[in-house]
Amino acid sequence: MKALITGASSGIGKDMAKILYDKGYELILVSKDKEKLTNAFPSDEKIKLISMDISLVENCIKLYETVKNENIDILINNAGFGLFGNFNETDLNKELNMIDTNIKAVNVLTKLFLKDFIKKDSGYILNVASSAAFLPGPLMATYYSTKAYVYRLTLSIKEELNRMNSKVYIGCLCPGPVNTNFNKTAGVKFNLKELESYDVSKYAIKKMFRKKLVIIPGLTVKLGTFVTRLAPTKLLMKISYNIQKKKG
Repeated sequence: MKALITGASSGIGKDMAKILYDKGYELILVSKDKEKLTNAFPSDEKIKLISMDISLVENCIKLYETVKNENIDILINNAGFGLFGNFNETDLNKELNMIDTNIKAVNVLTKLFLKDFIKKDSGYILNVASSAAFLPGPLMATYYSTKAYVYRLTLSIKEELNRMNSKVYIGCLCPGPVNTNFNKTAGVKFNLKELESYDVSKYAIKKMFRKKLVIIPGLTVKLGTFVTRLAPTKLLMKISYNIQKKKG
């Protein structure tokens, strides 16, 4: 049994790797931060570390070509980051890199591994999105939009798999605030109580193996996402802005 996890040097990716390792999985762990990755995981014959920037499409393809014969059982697309600020003021290059990381890498790796999983009629793909996927995201417009893409992509592929009667699993993790390095990178501070990364990861892995399509850790976030289905869009825009403004 073998799992590949992107963004594995810290936070949810790191914790999911440890949980799967404890379950007996061999790991292929990917991060562009080589130092953090090697510091996070000791030398072990069951763990393969790959330092690679998957915001580049050619690197995503290279990654797949490198490991395609490893008989991967689980793909977890976890790499991603956010950025805070008014859309007219935020750095364009950072946003384009975010789109490349949060969207393009997920799209490319999901497509490449999904083809193999379909052929053998088994495998798990877990895409890490966010509760941001359910809302408009003023002050974090690009980030929220990227996570909405991941969420909709996952649901769309799931229905295609259903029509094939495929046994391949695909699901989407949509956590709310989590105590990880994401906050520092995005330049935000959450007012809601943050869940611990290990707890979110443990819950996500458990629900993945139970083949839950949309995984939302925490009762508060579950209730919040339910409310978003009922509230008018313009109201959600105002609520979301006020929540985001307090993070800055």
